[in-house]
Order: sequence, then structure tokens, then C-alpha cells
Amino acid sequence: MNTTTASETDIRPFRVEVPQADLDDLRDRLARTRLPQPAPGDDWSTGTPNHYLRDALEAWQAFDWRAAEARLNEIPQFITEVDGQPIHFLHVRSPHPDATPLLLAHTYPGSAVDYLDVIGPLVDPVAHGGRAEDAFDVVVPDAPGFGFSQPLAGSGWTVAKVARAYDELMRRLGYERYGIHGSDNGAMVARELGLLNPEGFLGLHVLQLFSFPSGDPAEFERLEPADYAGLEHMQWFQSVGGYNTMNASRPHTVAVGLSDSPIGLLAYSELFESFGNGTALVPMEKLLLEVSVTWFQNAAAGMSQAYLENAREGEAAQAAGETPAVNAAPTGVAVFADDFQTIRVFAERDNSNIVHWSRFEEGGHYAAIERPELVAGDIRAFFAGLR
Repeated sequence: MNTTTASETDIRPFRVEVPQADLDDLRDRLARTRLPQPAPGDDWSTGTPNHYLRDALEAWQAFDWRAAEARLNEIPQFITEVDGQPIHFLHVRSPHPDATPLLLAHTYPGSAVDYLDVIGPLVDPVAHGGRAEDAFDVVVPDAPGFGFSQPLAGSGWTVAKVARAYDELMRRLGYERYGIHGSDNGAMVARELGLLNPEGFLGLHVLQLFSFPSGDPAEFERLEPADYAGLEHMQWFQSVGGYNTMNASRPHTVAVGLSDSPIGLLAYSELFESFGNGTALVPMEKLLLEVSVTWFQNAAAGMSQAYLENAREGEAAQAAGETPAVNAAPTGVAVFADDFQTIRVFAERDNSNIVHWSRFEEGGHYAAIERPELVAGDIRAFFAGLR
């Protein structure tokens, strides 16, 4: 990757330039793939199945990285350092005056490429059937240890620290006011910005608010029938979310396999398949772009480390008897049918200023990839409501 040595606060242009030797190495590793013995039934009930991996392997061998790389390099990209950490980001300014500055925070195991299909509708809504007054200047960082924000500089990169770094990034770019949209890990970063509520912060729009039952029976008395389906989804997710425990306890152990085996990395990225049930709307070429970025950047260790950092912070807060903080910043939520089902009763306990709530009958955890037009439209609706 092309990075120029400069002082920490400098913002330098960035281009994606994967060496041919790395492409050759990936091709060789894929050609020598050894799949495990198939599980009984070879379905999704015990993890990523062999029949899926064989199809994905064939598709990856045919995947045109150079074409994907060229598309990425059509987008203005930059790199800077915050607290000694390289932060890579996309920065696309709107052709419309007075556009609202917006930061887009990505998922695990994703990166800034989560939002490639959302940028256009946000930056130039007129070209997509919208209004000029709903335009955004868009900034899309790779979180520390993810994507091209490498290498991970030290420990302690919790979602709270990432939120502070993102605020510094926006100020460094000259924005005195801005909002944020986030999903998954990015949704947690967005909420931390809400808690921080820096001067000029407009609000947060997220696809999930990770609020859970407190044990108070009064909370359950207020639940609606659809909320019980959300509770069932939570229970199912806990039954298949073993990667949470592994990443939060032994991130470097699991990263060894993910860094050495491309097909292992793809299998471990089963969240792109609706948390591992094979029903996602994520096209294979988009999944391969995500996994290829992670592979070429050898990002698995830093991505897994993020879970450990957040778990340690949570354990320390619990040991200290700290009460969970309430986010009072303007908050919008978009709940997609096949995603984590945010339950409003719990969410309103932890977020006191929810002013926008949408439900969509199609799309899942990676809605920005699956249904980008719906995500862009809901972002526009939320921030228009704040004016």
C-alpha cells in the first residue's frame, strides 16, 4: 500500500496497490485448499458447510481483484494518524452546497467497502431521485486494525476510543458539525459518539441498538408480540455466536488460522450469510471483496483484538459497579427483517432521545450491501427530521 511518511496530523492521499506477489500467493493457497470432512448433512446447522465453501472457492479463484482495486481507487482515499494509529478513510464531497457531513462506521468483519453502494445516493441524492438538501459529504474510515488501517498500534482500541478518534478525524477534516451512521461494531461506535456528544454532533443513525433485558419484570409487561420474536432471535444468535467468545478471549489464537488460510477466513466470515444460516442477500462478489481486503491486509488479528478490548472494558466497568450510561443524543434506528431485532422497550431505557424508528421487511445485518437504497433513504429521512 502507498503511504508517505509524514507527521501524525498530516492527511495523505492513499491508493490501494496490492503487490502481484500477494495475488499469486492467494491463488496458490486457494489451489491447495483442503476442506474438512463434511459434517453430517453438510448444511449450516454446525457451521459453514462444505458445499458452500466449494462454490465460494471457485468464485474466489475467478474473482478479478484488479477490477475491484480499480473501483476502489476511483474513490478519493486518504490516511492519517490519530494517537499513533494509522486511519485509512474514504472522503467524498457532495456536488451540492451545504451538504451535511456524515461519517459511516462499518461492521465486523467488514471495512469501509461496506458502504461502496451507499456513497453515491448520499453524496448526490438528485442523481438518485432525491433532493439536493438531503446531500451529504461522506467520510468512511476503516476502524483501527480493520481494512487498510494497519498495523494496529498498541492495545486499548475500544469502541469508545475509536469514537474519540473519529471525532478527531472529522475535526481534522475541517467539519465543525457532523452526524454518524453505523452498523454492528459501527453502531456501537456511533452510540459512543452519542455518549460523548461533542460540540456540533448532530445525531446517530444505526441499524442496531444492542440493549438487552435488565431483569425488571416491568420491562416485559410493555413488550409487543413482535418483540418476543426479537427475543427468540437473540437466543438463536447466542447459540451460533461462538466467534464472540473466541474473539473476546483468545483473538490471536484464532487469528493464526485466519491469517494463514484464505478459505478459513472466508468460513469464519459466516456473518455475511445471516449469522451463518445461508440466507443472506449479500452477493458473492461483494462478500469476496470484503474477505479479499481482510486477506491482503492480514487484518484478522486486529479485527479479533477489538472484541477483547471491549470485553475487558466491560468487565472493568462491571467490577467497578458502574451504571451503564444513557445516550441522550438524537438517535434513529432502522431494523431490518433478518438482522438483530432491536427491542424498543430496552433501547429506550439506554437511549433517551430516539426520534426515528423504521422497520424493513427485506434485508439483514449487512443491509448497506444488501439493500443500499433503503439504508441511504432512511439515513436521509432521519437527518432531514433533525433540521
